[in-house]
Amino acid sequence: MNKARYTQDVPKDRIELLRSIAGHDKPFKLMVIGGVDSGKSTLITFLGNELLSLGFRIAIVDSDVGQKGVLPPATVSLAVPEGPFESMSDLEGWAHYFVGTTAPAQFIGEMAVGVKRMVDVAIDLADVILIDTTGFVTGVGAEMKRLKAELVMPDLIAVIHSGELSGLVRALEPYGEVVELSVSETARRYHHEERRDLRAEKWGAYFKDSQLVEFSTSAVAITGTSLFHGTPISAGEKEILEKAFGWVVLAGWKNGAYTVVKADVERFPRAHSRELKAIDFEKLSNLLVGLIDDEGLCLGVGILKWVNFSEGTLQVLTPVNDLSRVREIRFGRIRVTEEGEELGLLRRDEL
Repeated sequence: MNKARYTQDVPKDRIELLRSIAGHDKPFKLMVIGGVDSGKSTLITFLGNELLSLGFRIAIVDSDVGQKGVLPPATVSLAVPEGPFESMSDLEGWAHYFVGTTAPAQFIGEMAVGVKRMVDVAIDLADVILIDTTGFVTGVGAEMKRLKAELVMPDLIAVIHSGELSGLVRALEPYGEVVELSVSETARRYHHEERRDLRAEKWGAYFKDSQLVEFSTSAVAITGTSLFHGTPISAGEKEILEKAFGWVVLAGWKNGAYTVVKADVERFPRAHSRELKAIDFEKLSNLLVGLIDDEGLCLGVGILKWVNFSEGTLQVLTPVNDLSRVREIRFGRIRVTEEGEELGLLRRDEL
């Protein structure tokens, strides 16, 4: 269920990196950066096992939201292995930060904050913190890596590339010593369909033992969306909107601008987009949500199955058993079934 598995058959520069980490003052933070399928997770799995065998306590921050090893997907996760592990998918999460998507281009702030939060937790638990990142390294992805490095200030940044990331290397140099590693000859490229199938397997595994639970919008904060924020619209306002646009308006709020949930859309004129946000009800179906505690960390994720606007309740499918610590439901931007079928990504501004 994970592409990267533990092997000692690694290039010489990985052995040199291991020796450097072992001899450095502790605690030590290493951030690993590279393109898609460049061998980042394989490197972290190798270093983690070797450092454990040398007697060091290690922590792994898995921020590769699109190809997560440490479940659940769409989060930044912290694992603290107590013994050897074959792959990162063998590890249980110690703490999580909800991002809410597997495509983080519009969520670089959440990605950077999530890594920072997990490193802050890990610093008291481990001698060496190994930080895995996404393969998104161009454009906004490069800025995301720079933000992570600026927040965390790693002792060492390992960049795996064949020369194509020289610009990113220069951008990272103010935030930690950079070492450049070659791409291993054994690194394998995975097709889009293979990565999708791997994600489906992980979604299915995470939601295997889930239960349907209900939350009241008056008992928990609702974030990541403009829904439930503001004053509910009146029956008269609802009727005007329905007549003007040919919608069935299920709910609405006004807070400077209007936000409405609608069905049976005919056409939504862009000219009204700043004053009126219209959300299709079907986009809420099977939406990933985060169950957040009072420290802003993610207790686990769930799938939104139903919203009862008149009663102010949300029905969520989740494997999280202890719901007493849930203080916030945060809306994500991916729709997925409990079997692992991804139904689509939403833009940040759609909710």
